[in-house]
Amino acid sequence: MASSLTCTGVIWALLSLLCAAASCVGFFMPYWLLGTQMDKPVSFGTFRRCSYPVRDEERQATVMLEQCGRYASFQGIPSLEWRICTVVTGVGCGLLLLVALTALMGCCISDLISRTIGRVAGGIQFVGGLLIGSGCALYPLGWDSEEVQQTCNNSSDQFQLGSCQIGWAYYCTGAGAAAAMLLCTWLSCFAGKKQKQYPY
Repeated sequence: MASSLTCTGVIWALLSLLCAAASCVGFFMPYWLLGTQMDKPVSFGTFRRCSYPVRDEERQATVMLEQCGRYASFQGIPSLEWRICTVVTGVGCGLLLLVALTALMGCCISDLISRTIGRVAGGIQFVGGLLIGSGCALYPLGWDSEEVQQTCNNSSDQFQLGSCQIGWAYYCTGAGAAAAMLLCTWLSCFAGKKQKQYPY
């Protein structure tokens, strides 16, 4: 199989896939913020939540339903900041995934990725990483919502965790974005082979 990538380009393709996977998995998992409510572990993502209170009509009491799920609607996400974070981070993950899959195809298809295409792909990765980083920066602005405060002993506020803690998925998303912005963007400059000049 002919490849359109240099040796550096193959490393770029694999690292791009790793960064995209880390960011996408972290984005999808509801473990960005961890806390407790009614002595049960509760966790939040940008658009998902694990463990939530429901009204038990038989016992006439509120109980914690220990399962994960998305919010019923986009408007059901607890804060405007988290809605913006969901959109911005989702677009950024999509861009990283698009470039990673294109780079992997470049390992198998000759003349797919030239030096110029590699640099454009690196620019797209930089923008994707920047969008994800912006989403991660916006996320703490939603910690003052009522749902989060109930989980964090009513002591959380914007950029103040209260009794909650940041979960592994937040770090995973941010690390994938940072690596894409710094390493992948730089490696993309050396990823494509020089185009052959054909005499006409």
